[in-house]
Amino acid sequence: MEPADNHEYWANRSKEFSPSYYADIGQNEVTETLAAVFDHYAADDAAILEVGCSSGRHLAHLLDDGFEDLTGIDINEDSFDVMADHYPRLAETGTFHAGAIEDIVPDFPDDAFDVVYSVETLQHVHPENEWVFEELARVTSDLLITAENEGNSPKRGRKGAEVSCVHDDFPLYHRDWKQVFSDLGLAQLLCEPGKRDTVRVFRVL
Repeated sequence: MEPADNHEYWANRSKEFSPSYYADIGQNEVTETLAAVFDHYAADDAAILEVGCSSGRHLAHLLDDGFEDLTGIDINEDSFDVMADHYPRLAETGTFHAGAIEDIVPDFPDDAFDVVYSVETLQHVHPENEWVFEELARVTSDLLITAENEGNSPKRGRKGAEVSCVHDDFPLYHRDWKQVFSDLGLAQLLCEPGKRDTVRVFRVL
């Protein structure tokens, strides 16, 4: 799959793994883990960016916890219509951008956000667009959090299997996220493996 095809695939995604699909599932184990991380590491007035926010189920929980400076990016424009239906207070409170993170994040200034996070989004970034990870590190002044599918083996990250396909449908790119962001000058503070995703918290040095 080429980078443009990858973007088009997710921009037009419906049914499974679509904004409506995730809104119907609602908040989950990862939502709770993120809430605990924010409670411990982030100030109440933190400026927060979620890349790949979909219909906003994780941001909505943060809003309920008192975080109000919330920004989201999603490539599927349906995300924000679904958000307005399921999480109307978030839709009214937050700032949202429709488009690919590779197109939007470079326009943010340095240190634009105190916290940048992603849930099952960076794993879909095409290898030709890995430069965007440096952009994410650039725009956070303090924390970067990843919650990505790293496999279920004791040695997460699937070394030697850089890509797999989900339902023979779309590629999932497996990366060593600790190495990716350590190489960009961030230090890992926390690694919390879950049933599906591994949450990693990085801090800017």
